[in-house]
Amino acid sequence: MEVLGIDIGGSGIKGAPVDVTAGKLAQERLRIPTPQPSKPEPVAEVVRQIVEHFHWSGPVGVTFPGVVRDGVVYTAANVHHSWIGVDASDLFGGASVVNDADAAGIAEMTFGEGRDRRGTVLMLTFGTGIGSALFTDGVLVPNTELGHLELRGKDAELRASDKAREDNELSWDKWAGRVEEYLRHVEMLFSPSLILVGGGVSKKAHKWLPHIHIDTPIVPAALQNEAGIIGAAQLAASRTG
Repeated sequence: MEVLGIDIGGSGIKGAPVDVTAGKLAQERLRIPTPQPSKPEPVAEVVRQIVEHFHWSGPVGVTFPGVVRDGVVYTAANVHHSWIGVDASDLFGGASVVNDADAAGIAEMTFGEGRDRRGTVLMLTFGTGIGSALFTDGVLVPNTELGHLELRGKDAELRASDKAREDNELSWDKWAGRVEEYLRHVEMLFSPSLILVGGGVSKKAHKWLPHIHIDTPIVPAALQNEAGIIGAAQLAASRTG
């Protein structure tokens, strides 16, 4: 079965049809820069462009970078604040909508490094912000938003996201020091048995992960930056099955 997955990020919106049985993209993904300002209607127009690009008429799953409950957006830290209170599912033509990190985590727990892992597993995505997906014995605790934990008096993602690395022109090892401080904090709070790191930086894990020294095993996500697309499609498939 193929389902269209679309992953909305702070800098780009990516989509592709997904073979939800194999957990792989069925076609090459299309990426369009996120409109600035990232208000609902311009973002919805990009979603429509992706749907039309693939001539898609079947089920669609969409991720959103914020808390989503029953298709309604409750927070919008890395997109325009006017999203708060919007019924995103309705705006996207009835698509299934899920928190972006939750979608990435679902995919990684099904097809990636988290497969068959028991205990507490934490997926963290480093991009424009820091997304999180928390699982206990494979069951998701939705909308955790652990990138907004406070470190040094501010949101952790303002110090340790990939955007913070770029904005502050940090070397990989300097940035890794900030990430390690953040990881030690979540390690103390949740005592996970495994931490998975996703987002764009997962493709460059060799540049920074060797500088991280914590007690919990930590590995890059196998699905890398495609995890959100795959997880969004999985969710939509489960709701139409």
